[in-house]
Amino acid sequence: MSERTVPDLLTRPSAGRAASMPLMGREGEPTVFELSSPGRKAWSFRETGLPEWAPEDLVPAEHLAGAPPALPEMSERDLVAHMSRLSSRNYSVDHGAYPLGSCTMKYNPKLCDAVAAMPALAHCHPAQPDDQIQGWLALLADLERILCEVTGTAAATLQPAAGAQGELTGLLLMRAWHESRGRTPTKVLIPDSAHGTNPASAAMAGYEAVEVPSDGRGLVDLDALRRLVSDDVAGLMLTNPNTVGLFEVDIEPIAAALHAADGLLYYDGANLNAILGAVRPGDMGFDIVHLNLHKTFATPHGGGGPGAGPVAVSERLAPFLPGPLPRPVPGEEGRYRWEMPERSIGRIHGWHGNALVLARAYAYILFHGGEGLAEIARTAVLNARYLKERLRGTYDFPYDGPCMHEFVASSAGIKRKSGAKALDLAKRLIEEGFHPPTMYFPLIVDEALMVEPTETESPQTVEALAQALLAVAAEAEADGGAAARAAPRTTPVGRVDEAAAARQLRLTWSG
Repeated sequence: MSERTVPDLLTRPSAGRAASMPLMGREGEPTVFELSSPGRKAWSFRETGLPEWAPEDLVPAEHLAGAPPALPEMSERDLVAHMSRLSSRNYSVDHGAYPLGSCTMKYNPKLCDAVAAMPALAHCHPAQPDDQIQGWLALLADLERILCEVTGTAAATLQPAAGAQGELTGLLLMRAWHESRGRTPTKVLIPDSAHGTNPASAAMAGYEAVEVPSDGRGLVDLDALRRLVSDDVAGLMLTNPNTVGLFEVDIEPIAAALHAADGLLYYDGANLNAILGAVRPGDMGFDIVHLNLHKTFATPHGGGGPGAGPVAVSERLAPFLPGPLPRPVPGEEGRYRWEMPERSIGRIHGWHGNALVLARAYAYILFHGGEGLAEIARTAVLNARYLKERLRGTYDFPYDGPCMHEFVASSAGIKRKSGAKALDLAKRLIEEGFHPPTMYFPLIVDEALMVEPTETESPQTVEALAQALLAVAAEAEADGGAAARAAPRTTPVGRVDEAAAARQLRLTWSG
């Protein structure tokens, strides 16, 4: 029996359609609404012995809905099968190489999941009294200590749930520090190669984002920066290595220029993976550092969470950190309590951040140790440099300094010869079994492909990725880009209109 002739018993009419839709098939997976059948349920609750309450006994009648919500009704078996089929069609870091530049999509060790699942950690409630969660407080306090040591800072908050929230937190700290000194600067400087979240976060914090151009090396144009620095500049947002994958060798004069004008230097931690154990942002002159634990320390990444974006600061900014923070109880060695910093900007996240993600990062750090973290950075840089050299002669490198953990290649030359764009090559790469690199970013590189192999990929995998990138380029030049423009042809869903999908969102089921 073929998949297209599933018995009627396993089909149900689609909303608004006469035809039935099979529960499985190559054409596409039905939605939960199309699989819904009245009366089925995928949940069960134990009997508590408590009296049953009518809805009007708990909620005033005027706030009750007139009818139950139109939610799908499925059995547990059908729901699990549906989600399993979807998951098998999705590519992940557990499937293979995920060279998504700027995102550090590396393998998440299962050891960290096992630690986070420990009942002593997982079964705690954040509202429990301090004396019942001393282990958690000790863990968080030690993680803060380690992150401060890694970054060369004095104190940190673990509350932010992701890098973007860490950015906003850092900018709010910047604002609070300036206001404490009677200053109200209105501008934040941001390189033209920066992550898109940087100007967005600056705007959310009430600042005007001012672009700093890159020079011919792909680094911050130091002369242009000095011309832009003024009393009205609150600070500079910068990642080092930068988004082109190059180390900002002028970081000391950059920091000096900002500090001379009473500005602060903010470190976007997206690329910290490249410098672990080699150099610290605090030693470079950064005052505020956000860290992406889901990038650098291999906790779950993407899909809106769960993530973690702690923010570490120099000593002069520590009084403004979000709180409460785990702090030692005076006179009671080994005991901790929650304390609110003296001039705290307040909470940035409910309770104490995504705690089990923090526990995963803590396990990852303890497993590797200091030398292991340094080895992570060295291997990430080695993999990226090897891959870049393998692509030389086929792909262009507009900014060709020694790359760190990632590099930005341009396929503009391939496009001129074959008509195949970076998007086409990336889609064709899917057919070779690899997730595509980041496309068209940063904007300062034409037909950009931003590649980051990470340290978790073996030499054999990196070489296979190199061969695939070279093969799709050679094929495009041979067939005029025909195969690349038709790709992907081996996936459940082919080429989609991504621009239209982004601009014409459909976030609810409409039948």
